[in-house]
Amino acid sequence: MSSIPFGLSRRNAILAAGGAALALVGGPVVWRVTRLPETAYRPWAEAGRAQSDVRLEVLSYAILAPNPHNRQPWLIRLIGPDIAEISCDLERRLPETDPFDRQITIGFGAFIELARMAAAERSVRLDITAFPDGEPEPRLDNRLIARLTFVKDTGTNKDPLFTQVLNRRSSKVPYDMARAVPAEQLQQVARAADNGTRFSYTNAADKVAALNSSGRNSATLEFSTPHTWMETVRLIRIGATELDRTPDGVGLSGPLIETAKLTGQISREQMADMSSSSYKVGLERYLKRFDATPAYIWQATQSNTRRDQISTGRDWVRANLKATELGLSLNPVSQALQEFKEMADLFKNLHASLGVNTGGGVQEPRVQMLGRIGYGPVVKATHRWPLDSKLTRG
Repeated sequence: MSSIPFGLSRRNAILAAGGAALALVGGPVVWRVTRLPETAYRPWAEAGRAQSDVRLEVLSYAILAPNPHNRQPWLIRLIGPDIAEISCDLERRLPETDPFDRQITIGFGAFIELARMAAAERSVRLDITAFPDGEPEPRLDNRLIARLTFVKDTGTNKDPLFTQVLNRRSSKVPYDMARAVPAEQLQQVARAADNGTRFSYTNAADKVAALNSSGRNSATLEFSTPHTWMETVRLIRIGATELDRTPDGVGLSGPLIETAKLTGQISREQMADMSSSSYKVGLERYLKRFDATPAYIWQATQSNTRRDQISTGRDWVRANLKATELGLSLNPVSQALQEFKEMADLFKNLHASLGVNTGGGVQEPRVQMLGRIGYGPVVKATHRWPLDSKLTRG
């Protein structure tokens, strides 16, 4: 669930160049740089729309789940009147930054939890069978992630966190350092976990500073390692047209981006070039968010099985929803938790600093998620593929 810097040459230069271009070419270009994506965000508006099949109503919320690099790897097969089988689109994994598909699996956990909550709103109990054909290791394969059975049950309790599903964001922005995050609120976020994982937190200045340092170092390593950085570059979508055409990956949009694209100031080729000013300025801007982080939360499990990873995703999205309810912003900081070989030392150091003794094995404890948390501005939703594009019928 990592995020990226986006490289632009100096902001004022871009604005000046864009302004000059607009003055010269007029109306059609003004429309081009100011228009918004037309379809990329539509699934957020269509979530919960009445359907003849309650499964479609429920799954329209599930597809809004947070997931790494916004890959949206879910494939959904509807069977009979009451079953949905969930599997992984293996082409949507992240082999460079997520070589064992741990982060991808966590995303499926978030998907399942949102489905459970949406079903409860409709007095439907969701019976969840995770990995009915066994847990795939060391990577995911064609076996099912989960089988979901929809059972009408008027005794099913609604989840109060569901009211925040359409408001939830992963807020990858600087936070307000003038507002401390009270320990009581961090505790409330931690207590939102309901699936056996454990959250810890800190707002102590020295511990936050140490985690900021870890974040900077691990992000710099991921973004400066060619094979991991190029995995991200290939998933960048620049401008409204690209977002509408391919509503996954990491989206860059808005008048500044459209103007920069029009005037040749931003492209995937420039981002791929680590010697370019575009790349360097983008990395610097990304790292500055660690200067505006008042607190952290992290999530650990006693082992690292596929079921642990599913539970992690279920509880992570719950924590995200609780943070939203409290007016807090949450941003995953995933780099130092990744398992590609160049990250090994930073992975070990982060675990040691958080008091989790791990050798990285399946049956050993580990930190699954780490997140910046604080008060930040409202950010827009993330683009999504429509539900129909993920469906098949048995």
